[in-house]
Amino acid sequence: MNVLVTGGAGYIGSHTCVELIEAGYQPIVIDNLCNSSAKSLQRVQQITGGQIPFYQGDVRDEALLNRIFDENTIGCAIHFAGLKAVGESVEKPLEYYENNLCATMTLCRVMAKRGVKKLIFSSSATVYSGDNEMPLRETSKTGNCTNPYGWTKYMGEQILRDIAKADPAWSVVNLRYFNPVGAHESGLIGEHPNGIPNNLMPYISQTAIGKRDHLNVFGNDYPTPDGTGVRDYIHVVDLAKGHVAAIEYLMQHTGEGVFNLGTGHGYSVLDMVHAFESVNGVKVPYVIAPRRAGDLPTCYADPGKSREVLGWTAGRDQNDMCRDTWNWQSKNPNGYDD
Repeated sequence: MNVLVTGGAGYIGSHTCVELIEAGYQPIVIDNLCNSSAKSLQRVQQITGGQIPFYQGDVRDEALLNRIFDENTIGCAIHFAGLKAVGESVEKPLEYYENNLCATMTLCRVMAKRGVKKLIFSSSATVYSGDNEMPLRETSKTGNCTNPYGWTKYMGEQILRDIAKADPAWSVVNLRYFNPVGAHESGLIGEHPNGIPNNLMPYISQTAIGKRDHLNVFGNDYPTPDGTGVRDYIHVVDLAKGHVAAIEYLMQHTGEGVFNLGTGHGYSVLDMVHAFESVNGVKVPYVIAPRRAGDLPTCYADPGKSREVLGWTAGRDQNDMCRDTWNWQSKNPNGYDD
């Protein structure tokens, strides 16, 4: 079956393409490359021996989407494409709302017209309210998002929920990611952020390789075991495998389903720093910086529903995350620019 993968050249998208091919699916990618590299797809083909039809363009381009559906028989879609930097979304809210929501609506409109009504949406734990008790379950309160990026994911879920409610032929899965880290064990594909990384692990690895003088640890006075923020880090390959499990669910169910993709275990910032140093035999200098506005002390998932309904669990541990991150970084000091 052909699977349209929007944003398929990105970090999570490229790893998902590997898992799709290895599970017997054929990914077809559309990506505007605003925060990704076409080299990632070349590397995916190198890893798998498969071929990936690639369309460079924007998901908001309805004419291009129609051409993709004209030229390929699409069975379902995985919608990754979207802007994703929390801080940037605060500075450029209109850009985030226009890009992320219009892309989702355009995709759904074309899919509905073609009678392809199976869609997996790349959502986020940012849709959960900050006043929930831990761990976060799919039934935990959502909304009260702290930034426009989070609101675009919240609204994207709602759009898809309403579409599935209005037309019972639709099958939609909203996957709420926690903190994807790591890289493919080959070291051929991994996270390649533009400019200063927004996420912890690429900042750790860039510091370890000497691209950054030190890591800023934002706050060490949280009510956590070592005072630093605790998050649910999940290996990107496990996350990618969750999408394959979600396709199998889509084929057997209609309506809307929502699932957490996390490990159910929280690690602090300093836990990750020390594990990275220990596993890879490198030093990661860091300084304690003031807290960032909007950061929660602790955030981790209850992945029980994904285990029971999708038959999916995260199989890689903290050491795997740290080892594979460094393997990618050390082999590709400048990411896909090397």
